[in-house]
Amino acid sequence: MPVKDDAVRLTAAASAQLARQVADVFFAEALFDRMSDIVFFVKDCAGRYVVVNQTLVQRCGLRSKQAVLGRTAEALFPAGLAASYAAQDALVLSGKRQLFDQLELHLYTNRRQGWCLTQKIALYDMRRNIIGMTGISRDLAAPDRPHPQFAAVALALRYLQEHYARAVSMAELAALSGLSVARLEHHFRKIFSLTPRQMMLKLRLDAAARLLSDPGVSITEVALTCGYQDHSAFSRIFKATVGMTPSAYRVHIASL
Repeated sequence: MPVKDDAVRLTAAASAQLARQVADVFFAEALFDRMSDIVFFVKDCAGRYVVVNQTLVQRCGLRSKQAVLGRTAEALFPAGLAASYAAQDALVLSGKRQLFDQLELHLYTNRRQGWCLTQKIALYDMRRNIIGMTGISRDLAAPDRPHPQFAAVALALRYLQEHYARAVSMAELAALSGLSVARLEHHFRKIFSLTPRQMMLKLRLDAAARLLSDPGVSITEVALTCGYQDHSAFSRIFKATVGMTPSAYRVHIASL
């Protein structure tokens, strides 16, 4: 084991030396500027953007990073969304929570909507004090159709698309696809970047978003149509995923 221990020590020493020598600790900004499907940001403890990539700038409908830097979510996003982002950030900055693979529906200035998976973590100084946070939101990728289990998993997806308004069990989907529950979960995530449960949530809220654009459909009707037994449960899940209540979303969409 001495050889392995020496390698670990050498690696740690090299890492520490490189950290001291790097002139720009935000070197990742230039890399994320090249990724149009990923929003990247760093915020200070007050929630102000201190580093952003070009994708975030474009999706805010702005022309330059200077228009974003130093501002908070409240200054850049609709009130409902901003409040949701701020609450999410507060949990991360308090050290109480890190965010991994959070499925979210983002709204953009051009009225386009986009599903993404969000990750957020706190940043620490040498004394383990939280000094800010960083995060990315990655657009959901197109399905991996060449995957050898695509046909089997597609059967499960089609079933979800047809029956999202009721509770569908993993056992049902596994039996339909001819895979074990564990293998179905694994292949589903590989192909669609989501678990079956996340896909069910996405299908329900996609349908809800369409229905909410029609002012003639009540929110209670939307909830029932999309598989939720009561208005409050639907509103809670919708807000957690979209960042605003169904009522606020309806107003926001009508104003665009």
